[in-house]
Amino acid sequence: MDSNHITAARITDMLTAKNIPFEQKRMFGGDCFMVDDKMLMGTYKGGIMARVDPAEEETLTAKLGASAMIHGGKAMPGFLMIEPLGYESDADLDFWIKKAMEFNPKAKSSKKKK
Repeated sequence: MDSNHITAARITDMLTAKNIPFEQKRMFGGDCFMVDDKMLMGTYKGGIMARVDPAEEETLTAKLGASAMIHGGKAMPGFLMIEPLGYESDADLDFWIKKAMEFNPKAKSSKKKK
């Protein structure tokens, strides 16, 4: 099992243990976890991408393994890339899930309009 699958399984287990209803989708070559039709986090290029409060980005990028998300040469405010050493322990992964869940109610829905 590759690291993306192992990480996805860890995220699934933690969200399930917290009784957080989520939807898991294949996206960007990884697994994307959606809560209330909004991206919470996902496995991406061997790490995780987490959706957090843009106001906390500067503080959060000071944490081990965390950096601003750059996609197509452009910064993506409110999205962080976290390298595996930043979520090796369950406590560290739990921290990132909590940060993403704190922002989730304020995040814009990515659900397509019908």
